[in-house]
Amino acid sequence: MSSVALLTPESFAEHRSGLREREITGCVPEDEAYIPTYLEAFPPLPEKGAPGEKAGEAAPAWGSKIKPIKASVITQVFHVPVEERRYKDNSQFGEGEEAKVCLDIMQRTEAHIELSLAKDQGLSIMVTGKLDSVMKARKEIVARLQTQAWAALVIPKEHHRFVIGKNGEKLQELELKTATKIVIPRPDDTSTNIRITGTKEGIEKARHEILLISAEQDKRAVERLPLEKAFHPFIAGPHSRLAQELSQETGARISVPPPSLTKDEIVITGEKEAVALALSRIRAIYDDMKKKTTTISVEVKKSQHKYIIGPKGNTLQEILEATGVSVEMPPLDSSSETIVLRGEPDKLGPALTQVYSKAKSVTVVDVTAPAWLHRFIIGKKGQNIGRITQQLPRVHIEFTDGEERISLEGPTEEVEQAQVQLKEIITDLLVRMDYTEVFINQRFHRHLIGKNGANINRIKEQYKVSVRIPQDSDGSSLIRIEGDPKGVQLARRELIEMVQRMENERTKDLVVEHKFHRTIIGQKGEKIKEVREKFPEVIINFPDPAQKSNLVQMRGPKSELEKCAKFLQKMIADLMENSFSLSVPIFKQFHKNIIGKGGANIKKIREETNTKIDMPTENSNSETIVITGKKANCEAARERILAIQREMANIKETEVIIPAKLHNSLIGAKGCLVRAIMEECGGAVHIHFPSEGSASDRVTIRGPAAEVEKARRQLLHLAEEKQVSNFTAELQAKPEHHKFLIGRGGANVRRVRDRTGVRIIFPSADDGQRELITIVGKEEAVRQAREELENLLKNLDDVSEDSMDVDVRHHRHFVCRRGQVLRQLAEEYGGVVVSFPRTGANSRRVSLIGAKDCVDGAKKRIREIIQDLESRVSVEVAVPQRYHRAIMGPKGSRIQNISREHEVHIKFPEREDASAGQEVLENGHVCPEAELVPRKCDVVTISGREEKCEMAKAALLALVPITEDVEVCNELHRYIIGQKGNGIRKMMEEYEVNMWVPQPEMQRDVIKVTGLMANVQRAKQGLLGRVKELRAEQEDRLLRSFKVTISVEPKFHPKIIGRKGAVISQIRKDHNVVIQFPEKGDEQQDLIVVSGYEGNVEEACQAIRQLVADLQKMVNRDVRLDRRTHARIIGARGKAVRKLMEDFKVDIRFPPPGSDEPDKVTVTGLPETVDNAIEHLINLEEEYMLSVTETETLAAYMKPPSRYGGGGTGTGGPDDGSKTLTKGFVVRDAPWNAAGNKAPDMSSAEDFPTFGTSVAPKQTSAWGPKKF
Repeated sequence: MSSVALLTPESFAEHRSGLREREITGCVPEDEAYIPTYLEAFPPLPEKGAPGEKAGEAAPAWGSKIKPIKASVITQVFHVPVEERRYKDNSQFGEGEEAKVCLDIMQRTEAHIELSLAKDQGLSIMVTGKLDSVMKARKEIVARLQTQAWAALVIPKEHHRFVIGKNGEKLQELELKTATKIVIPRPDDTSTNIRITGTKEGIEKARHEILLISAEQDKRAVERLPLEKAFHPFIAGPHSRLAQELSQETGARISVPPPSLTKDEIVITGEKEAVALALSRIRAIYDDMKKKTTTISVEVKKSQHKYIIGPKGNTLQEILEATGVSVEMPPLDSSSETIVLRGEPDKLGPALTQVYSKAKSVTVVDVTAPAWLHRFIIGKKGQNIGRITQQLPRVHIEFTDGEERISLEGPTEEVEQAQVQLKEIITDLLVRMDYTEVFINQRFHRHLIGKNGANINRIKEQYKVSVRIPQDSDGSSLIRIEGDPKGVQLARRELIEMVQRMENERTKDLVVEHKFHRTIIGQKGEKIKEVREKFPEVIINFPDPAQKSNLVQMRGPKSELEKCAKFLQKMIADLMENSFSLSVPIFKQFHKNIIGKGGANIKKIREETNTKIDMPTENSNSETIVITGKKANCEAARERILAIQREMANIKETEVIIPAKLHNSLIGAKGCLVRAIMEECGGAVHIHFPSEGSASDRVTIRGPAAEVEKARRQLLHLAEEKQVSNFTAELQAKPEHHKFLIGRGGANVRRVRDRTGVRIIFPSADDGQRELITIVGKEEAVRQAREELENLLKNLDDVSEDSMDVDVRHHRHFVCRRGQVLRQLAEEYGGVVVSFPRTGANSRRVSLIGAKDCVDGAKKRIREIIQDLESRVSVEVAVPQRYHRAIMGPKGSRIQNISREHEVHIKFPEREDASAGQEVLENGHVCPEAELVPRKCDVVTISGREEKCEMAKAALLALVPITEDVEVCNELHRYIIGQKGNGIRKMMEEYEVNMWVPQPEMQRDVIKVTGLMANVQRAKQGLLGRVKELRAEQEDRLLRSFKVTISVEPKFHPKIIGRKGAVISQIRKDHNVVIQFPEKGDEQQDLIVVSGYEGNVEEACQAIRQLVADLQKMVNRDVRLDRRTHARIIGARGKAVRKLMEDFKVDIRFPPPGSDEPDKVTVTGLPETVDNAIEHLINLEEEYMLSVTETETLAAYMKPPSRYGGGGTGTGGPDDGSKTLTKGFVVRDAPWNAAGNKAPDMSSAEDFPTFGTSVAPKQTSAWGPKKF
């Protein structure tokens, strides 16, 4: 009868809290679902396939014949019969629903689809594209253009998963291949029917493929052979060699469960005949060994069992191989010390001897030592413990954090020697060393450490002690001090004094305007340095200049902080008082008198008024002197400066009242008007207008009395003129009449302006009021201009109708190009409507409707156009056809410009075959005689007035390109062409020419340049310049081709290259050289090739040799660090360990996952740096292990949350009948239900080790930002 294990959080909680365990019966109700066994729910990993097994045999990587590369683009053609076409509409082929569907499929699959209609009205479809796109497109075409059928297929349920394949890949491949939709019932569905939907042909293909898969699975068999676990080693053989040989002989796969798995079933899979043969062979071995073998039991101390087992059980396999005896070990978690030996009687003796030999080969001894003393026992850079391990290399010494013991493991004699030496070290240290612990509030820790650890490092060095301050995340206030007894007490006293001082500290924020910060700090920090020296116990922090903050932070003892704050406030008040500024305009010629001889005057004014006076530079045009200081002092200094000016000249100051609205017009553009007045008055007058927005009407004039009066009169006169000429009037007019008022080329509005002298402003297309016309000028002139415009508008409002005769042959000119000429007439003449008779009406009458003046103007213009048409002539110009495209220019822009400028029409002939009717020579050039005879395709026709046609002809001939040869050495042609023709294309675009480069096989030293004469000359110069550059590059390339080969041992190559090529890249950059390392397959793996300029190459070689010399001095040392601390030492994305490697100039390598020595860390570098790095790593390990130990301790006592919150006697408890108990996951024959076993403890750190500590809330650490 099998047992059933019920795994729920409640059962685990009761087990761990010591409550009674629930009795779970083994009977399973018939109406419940099938409960799997443990091995069915958690099957063992399959054994490695036998070498001879066909299914698992991998083809050699290079042995098979290399398959030819297939084209990435394929084409498939298939036919849809007329009776299976889904859309049979009678619309024109290519425009119906089928075409829309194909376009949609092409867009979604990126395949190209072509449809064609066969004679039988069937549909032929060709699909081109990449294989995946073609298959997807074909599937969609079949589904959407062809009528669908379906069929059902029955195969055994257990074969369905092979049809689906891994992650459904097989099913997807089958659907694409057959262009069908295959629906397979879900695993929980009892149906065995597989439904296939698609075309008849596709259904048959899919049916065939599925039946092949099912037939393949029918040939295979699986046998489970239950045999006693004790006989499994004899069946598998030493190192599983016997099982592998059986697999090779029979072709079946044999899976023997490992010793650690309590399972007695041996699984055999493969072809039916192979499975049957392997089964009989295994049974024969089992029956034979059961008859011949016997057992003996021996007692061996539990601690020695691991030496009998050996690494990965190798020792047991060696005993089995040597003696043919199987050694059965009790489980490691069992307290049993009994070992069972099973084998033939005559072989048990030698096996027992080997077992005892292995058990006694190693002994383990514990030495008691206080945990805090461990690091001193190890010694600086591992010196103490290193002496013992060097003398006794086979002894392994293990220190356990938090435990007061040291484990020694190794040969008995050597362990005893190591024990004696270790006890001597411990006794000596206990006499010389001491430790103490002090509780200090965590908020003071970062201040004790100091900036970059300055404070704590000073204490350590001064008192020769070790101070261990916990991390912020630990939440601990305990600081431990270890070292010399006297130094420990002195360090403790200093730490307590520092804390007492900090408890009296206060923090204060002082508001100081950002503009004063630099003044307070002073040049190079001189002023703030004086403040800090005056108040040494106060820390003053200014904000970052980019933050624009006004807060200055201060921290220090309360009394000192208050004194410092008052001192700074007084300094700020003085700065604010002294920051008042005045600008005084003084005539330039008097500046030297204000300065005085040797600066005596200005110096005296500065000293007596205590102000800062800034004079403009001598070369500056500015006349303004700036005074800065206290307000009263600044005013006093200004009066003294003005007094000097008054003494030197008769200076007068007066004010003029002018309306503020006229100020801008009086100043003029960039001050031109007011500057002109000042210059007319001898340049000795200053005119000051009030600032914009002040609404003041007062204008100040300062200068010599006569000049001031003159400037005042001119300013008032100009203001009066501006006020008079600034009269404004507005006129309403429809937007369509504006162009008529303006006239052709602005003739009408220019005539009004000339007569009246006013300014007429028409609204733009973006203005909101498009009907408003503004007239600005003198009042009388504005009224006159308005009357003239109103008269024009009055005539426009009187609509009249008129007509005129136009020859029918000219009608087309007016109505062609969508009536462009008529639209121009309407725009120019007030929206007049011109109507020509319909084509074919044979009428000459043209009607015009609009204002009378507009109609008359339009009629006049039409007559002018007709006169031009009647006087039009045609001129033919012979231009070789090959130049037509160049003459036209981009999008015909050049011809359009000529037509527009000369008012002509230019027509180019149709293109013809360039070689037709010409005699061509062997080299491809046309005969000279053929060039003299113009062909029809060479004649360009110009139509228009005779004189304008001649001008257009001259302009056209000027655009005919010329060709010149430029001598360029053939070997430079490819460099001029450039990569993919980029070089020559760039030159042709830059110079607007065409360049012809001969083919390489022609070996010609010439490049032909074709284009306009000016462009050809520029291109020729550019080409010769490029040739000169290439010659210089060739010479430089020759100099850079110097090479040197140096020999360096391959083991140093990775170090020379550096991480991500950093080291070698720096050498290449510093010396501008190319460095090539040997490829993997090269014979001489030690040769490095350096190429470049000779001097640079020598320097680079010397740098590499120096690097190799440094590397040869480096050593490799191993240090054992608890693997639980590795992640923290490495840090996020390796940042922490990279910083360590940079700081100590070493290379640190951690063991890979699954390593035999997970605690072994290798440090490479110079001996001194390696020792320092190892010491630092050991210190880090000690710090991190405190956190790891605490986390594991807490995890051991953590209780999982109850599923039935509350735990009261009301509803919701486990016994409440209203809710069914959640069973969780149920399995039979679970290992923990066996006798003597128990369910695993999910909170146990040993059964379920953590991958790292939990993330604490983000805090600012005293040690700076965390690196892990």
